[in-house]
Amino acid sequence: MKEDIYSAEEAKHLKVGIYAACVIALIASLYVMNKDSMAHKKDGEYYTVDARFNRTDGLLVGDQVRLAGVDIGRVINAKLDDHFKAILTLDIQENIKIPDDSSASIVSTGLMGKKYIEIEPGGSMDYIPQGGEFAYTQDAMVLEELMDRIISIGKANRKTDKK
Repeated sequence: MKEDIYSAEEAKHLKVGIYAACVIALIASLYVMNKDSMAHKKDGEYYTVDARFNRTDGLLVGDQVRLAGVDIGRVINAKLDDHFKAILTLDIQENIKIPDDSSASIVSTGLMGKKYIEIEPGGSMDYIPQGGEFAYTQDAMVLEELMDRIISIGKANRKTDKK
């Protein structure tokens, strides 16, 4: 005969504890997933500017926009124009005024790291207005293209050394 390990009351308390732990885990996971978007909305008011790129490999909607390494916004939309260039719409904190001769570059946190947009401020006294666009942009560097360039330079140097 098999004996029950738990009494009816202990089994009831165990079930309630398991349900409570599941609810807490669900709430915690939802909080972690929405933390970035909640922080973005709490930071204050934003204005939008566009940046046009030939390629945005690895950059996604929701990725960060930085100025001098400090987060100042997010990518909120991506679409193609009539010439198949990517137009990214950026949400920038309202208190950050970007000179209209600034540039936007797609960079990564490391060799295989997450991509973000880094803004290099210009020296103009005029600023990019709400709904304006960056005049200068630099596309994402694709790792495979970089490796091909390095290999071709190495081959060219090897040929000149043999002569």
